Amino acid sequence: MDNITTLAKLLGAFFYYSPHSDATSPLIPALLEVDKLADWQNPTRITAQCQTLAEEIDNPELAYQFSLLFEGQGTMVAPPWGSVYLDREHLLMGESEEAYRHFLRQNNLQLDTGMNEPEDQFGLMLMAFALLRDQKKFAAADSLIHDHLLTWSSHYLTKLTENTVSPFYKALGIIADEFLGLVALSKDK
Repeated sequence: MDNITTLAKLLGAFFYYSPHSDATSPLIPALLEVDKLADWQNPTRITAQCQTLAEEIDNPELAYQFSLLFEGQGTMVAPPWGSVYLDREHLLMGESEEAYRHFLRQNNLQLDTGMNEPEDQFGLMLMAFALLRDQKKFAAADSLIHDHLLTWSSHYLTKLTENTVSPFYKALGIIADEFLGLVALSKDK
């Protein structure tokens, strides 16, 4: 497995699942060393974010911060769904989400996580990208990134990195933004 795919799975998991869930707990050591998993454009910045992640991973408020930022408890400062940023009325399950759902069907991807939420969730999209790469469907993976994720991710990641709720998720947002920069420039198809 290549580093782009590994990073997409890792980041996707932490953007989708609570940081101490069964899905993410075993991944914490890898998350804290993402600075070693790629040839980052700004390695010093990524190393600093890994340090923040390490400092915050045992924060007893982290699960609550996840709930505020990803589950909609209270007012969400950075909703993680593409349709919120792309659709005129800024609603979930809009036209852009339907187009993405159609894309998933065309590529025989069914995302059944057991959770009742739109498929255009940021972390879920990163995991779908990784799955397409695992299946050697590089053109589809490229389409997912360029046609469905990069169209809104900068708005989302800007809001996430400006949040005052969680230093952990601010750092994770900075890493994700750098990762998407790598992916956009990546030539390994």
